[in-house]
Amino acid sequence: MPPDARILIVDDHQDTLYALENVLAPLGHRIARATSGDEALKQVLRGRVGLLVLDVRMPGVSGLDVVRYLRRLEQTQHIPVVLLTGFGPDQELTSTAFGLGVADLVMKPVDPLALRTKVRYLYDAHQRYLTLQEETLALRARVRDLGAERPDARVPVQRDAEARASGPRTPTATPTAPGEPVRRAR
Repeated sequence: MPPDARILIVDDHQDTLYALENVLAPLGHRIARATSGDEALKQVLRGRVGLLVLDVRMPGVSGLDVVRYLRRLEQTQHIPVVLLTGFGPDQELTSTAFGLGVADLVMKPVDPLALRTKVRYLYDAHQRYLTLQEETLALRARVRDLGAERPDARVPVQRDAEARASGPRTPTATPTAPGEPVRRAR
């Protein structure tokens, strides 16, 4: 994400957009507005959007429709989204939103300090994620280049994620039949 990535706030009510802009302005990031789901999608697809604060229910393309579309595209699937709803707690909405990978679902009226804190954290975490992704690609290219320069060099084989998570495997017990005591390996 470029350092000038915007926070896009999306709501079909101008007064809500104004209030959200005032809440998020102290973060120091550029803020863009959209008044519909269609307009939001156009801005995101043009690039340079680092986070969306998005109303759930809007005429035409709803906030959930926007999220569904964004999650299908590789370049937008990891953009954090905070959904706003003014219709109170709704289990179906909550389940659908989090199933789509929404970062948070916030009820209106919004607590300004809580929203600002969430947005700051999500924006910064997403920026760190993208930086790590870029560094990983650069390191992989460097290893590939080194391998091309020195074909006799050995590059360690990368284990699968499960093996890395569980750590090295060393035999500590000999398998036994059910009901038998465990025998320790020597």
